[in-house]
Amino acid sequence: MTPDFVISLAERAVFTTLLIAAPLLLIALAVGLLVSIFQATTQIQEQTLAFIPKIIAVLVSLIFFGPWMLSQILNFTYDMFTNLQRFVN
Repeated sequence: MTPDFVISLAERAVFTTLLIAAPLLLIALAVGLLVSIFQATTQIQEQTLAFIPKIIAVLVSLIFFGPWMLSQILNFTYDMFTNLQRFVN
């Protein structure tokens, strides 16, 4: 294995990880921003108010994006195992 091959493999693994995590993180960010704006406008300073809507939004988005995320992980894993012979040499 050449250093370029290892770097490209690591780059693909990091890209796949970011691709899988992006929908959940973006939804949590959007819900957190909306809750923060709501707290600022109503002057409610309850610290735990931000966590419950984010948890619910992430769970709902996990149900919605779960099959897609699983297919991305399976495709990456399938490619890794089918090309295992190239990795060992």
